[in-house]
This record gives sequence, C-alpha cells and structure tokens, in this order.
Amino acid sequence: MKVSFIGLGVMGFPMAGHLKNAGFDVSVFNRTHTKALAWAEKYQGNAAETVEECVAGADVVLVCVGNDDDVRSMTTSETGAIAFMKPGAILVDHTTTSALLSEELEKASKEVDIKFMDAPVSGGQAGAENGVLTIMCGGEQAIFDSLQPVFEAYGKSSVLMGKVGQGQRAKMVNQICITGILTGLSEGLVLAEKSGLDIQTLVDCLKNGAAGSWQMENRAVTMAQDKFDFGFAIDWMIKDLGFCLDEAKRQGVSLPLTEATNEHYKALSEAGDNRMDTSVLMRAIKAQAEK
Repeated sequence: MKVSFIGLGVMGFPMAGHLKNAGFDVSVFNRTHTKALAWAEKYQGNAAETVEECVAGADVVLVCVGNDDDVRSMTTSETGAIAFMKPGAILVDHTTTSALLSEELEKASKEVDIKFMDAPVSGGQAGAENGVLTIMCGGEQAIFDSLQPVFEAYGKSSVLMGKVGQGQRAKMVNQICITGILTGLSEGLVLAEKSGLDIQTLVDCLKNGAAGSWQMENRAVTMAQDKFDFGFAIDWMIKDLGFCLDEAKRQGVSLPLTEATNEHYKALSEAGDNRMDTSVLMRAIKAQAEK
C-alpha cells in the first residue's frame, strides 16, 4: 500500500514515521520543505516538493495540519491533494476541524471518485511518538475496515463513530472533557496547596481512585509547580473549543462550563501564555480563587 502524509508537525512527523517503520511505501509533504527532508533522512522515505508529487499514485492520503483553512489549502485548492489523487483512493483528515468541513471534503471527494474519512486523533505528542493514539472516525464501515492496517501503525484504538463528521464531533466531546477535568483539577490543587498537602503524595493517593485521570497523573505535579512550557498549546485548544461551541449552537444546546473555560484560555493567550500547555488553566483558576 502506498501512503502519502501531508503535514509534519509534532503529530504528523512521528505518525508518518510509524507508517514507514511498519513497511508502508511513504511519501511526505510539508510546507516547510526542510522538515520533509529531515523526516526523509530519519526514516528513509520520500520527501516530495509538491502536494501533487506527494499524492501521485497513493492508495491513502493522510492530512494532519493546523485548521480548516490549512486543510482546504492542502486538499480542495487548485494545488491540493484531491486534484491529483487517483480514483478510488482514500483521503483521511487527521486534523481537528469543524464537522462542517468534513462534510465539505466528503462532497468534494465524491465528485472525483475519491473516498473520504474524518479521523481526528487524541493522545498528544507523546501518543503520536509512542504510536498509541486514539482515532475517532467518521465515514463508511468498508473504508474504516480497509484503513485498519494504517491506523494500527500509530494508533492504540480506532473507533467508527458514524457518518462523516461524527469523528470530529467525538473529538469535540473529548476536548470538552479534557478542559472540564482541568478545571476541577485546578480547583482541587488550589485547595490542596492552601491546606498544606504534598501534591505528589496526593496524586499517588488519588490517581487509582474515582478521581483518577490522565490529566491528574501527567499534569497535576507540574501544575502545582507552575510549569507549563510543553504539551498542547492553548491557542490550539481555543480553536478546538470554538468548534465545540459552534456545534453546540447548531444543536441548540448551551455549554456554560466550556464557554467559561474558553474565556479563561483567551485571557491567558492575550497575556502571553498562548504557547503554554492547556494545564496553564491552573493560573486562571488560581487567580480567580484567590480574589
């Protein structure tokens, strides 16, 4: 199977590497070509200079870029992948986008006899590097089944959530849950610090009980130490929560906690914490609690 990978950020670079290590014929494209060359040197794959070159003859084309407009640039524009993919090939979007974009891509793909699946991922940079991502998919069962060898190269779990767009909606729920957990964890840590509890001992005590979570095990101690210069940048979470709130509006529901959390993140971003990990929410919660 010939696979093309477009977008070599902190997620795409190792994901494409896992595919090469799994034995696929992999060609990559990145707008900054030096990054593609670095990938090719590390994994002995092909670094294409254009999207057209990258996707030529590919059975599967995977995209993992920044936002909706970035995806359009790499897929539906005049120089995008759809114009050059062979009939019957599969386009997979691993980017976290709006559900509406997924439906737009499905329509554009069908017009030229290409199959499409939206498949946002969760697990962060560490999950990508270790090949244990969770993949939330939207599309047809037959397409999902045919993609299993690809997903298994860098995923721990892949689940078909329903029609195109449902993968993105599942990712929205994922992001809402993450920020909700971080809000509660932040408030808990504020009380723990004021009470004189040792944070590491507290985490060791709570992590295997009902309050346990990935965020507690991997972020609680660094949150208490005011260390956030790593991980998933809040500017990306602001983008993602924007999709959540837009979708909620379309569905006629209110998400007050998500709205409040997004306002905290926007304020933190404006204050210069825009590239800090999402756990920097602790700063906003702490400041609010101590007023």
